[in-house]
Amino acid sequence: MQYRTLGRTGVTVSALSLGAMNFGAMGRTTQDEATAIVDAALEAGINVIDTADMYSEGESEEMVGRAIAGRRDDIVLATKVFNPMGDERNHRGSSRRWITTELENSLRRLDVDHVDLYQIHRDDPTTGDDETLSVLTDLQRAGKIRYFGSSTYPAHRIVQAQWAARENHLGRFVTEQPPYSILQRGIESHVLPVTQEYGMGVLVWSPLAGGFLSGAIRAGQEITTRRSSLLPARFAGDSPTTVAKIDAVEKLITVADEAGLSLIQLALGFVTAHPGVTSAIIGPRTLDHLRSQVAAADTVLPSDVLDAIDEIVAPGVDLAPDEKFDTPPSLLDSSLRRR
Repeated sequence: MQYRTLGRTGVTVSALSLGAMNFGAMGRTTQDEATAIVDAALEAGINVIDTADMYSEGESEEMVGRAIAGRRDDIVLATKVFNPMGDERNHRGSSRRWITTELENSLRRLDVDHVDLYQIHRDDPTTGDDETLSVLTDLQRAGKIRYFGSSTYPAHRIVQAQWAARENHLGRFVTEQPPYSILQRGIESHVLPVTQEYGMGVLVWSPLAGGFLSGAIRAGQEITTRRSSLLPARFAGDSPTTVAKIDAVEKLITVADEAGLSLIQLALGFVTAHPGVTSAIIGPRTLDHLRSQVAAADTVLPSDVLDAIDEIVAPGVDLAPDEKFDTPPSLLDSSLRRR
């Protein structure tokens, strides 16, 4: 396992992190299975576990808490806040009111007295940066969180938050958690240059592009993955986006074969090769998934392989721009475009 420093925090983290989104109802992973996955991940050298309050409506945090009992100090524990937790209109967002309440809920579910990294799951356009950063700074000073970061923020919002922290003499986001894979390279042109400029740690999610880079989705085959049943529109076999992805995957498989690698090794080796990436979050649903992904932990891609990847998907290009989570609302809603 390779290890890197998380931004400028001085904390050493593994090049692969364990994501717990599939723990619980969302991925149909039981407690025993989740504990076995955590055990195997730690044995393989992974020391970061990332979850969120909204994963299976809190069940993921509870399962992580049970799985890490007795070894909390060996783990860099991360969770997130922002997405709705129920129907109550104020049980969401990044206000002082909700963050203060929901952190306590997360600590209770995780059965810990602090988390190492507390992340704002998505940019909240209704809440000022000073509001969010001030409560995070207070919680950090109270010892309930060690560091805080953002997740899936567009580049301009990352800059604004850094400026707000400096202007208001508050703690700053020290990490960003964006989506990144061979098939979705847009952050190379905007987010990663910004995070590198500010010395932020970067924990990328979906490095296997929702399963497209796992080897389970091939040309001419029906797509029957767990993710495709949850998000059928994104896996529609006749959509131009799906066709473009599968075409790229077939070419990438050839590159991987010629390099003596699995497609998973190629995919994870690619994202961890970028100097701005600290760790890639893998989200195994089974032990077999974990083992196939951990096998890529020490993969280092030579220049000719990286060049071959660039020929298939150019640097800075998203093959599925409609699937991004940081697009300004004005580009998604025509009524807002000229306001």
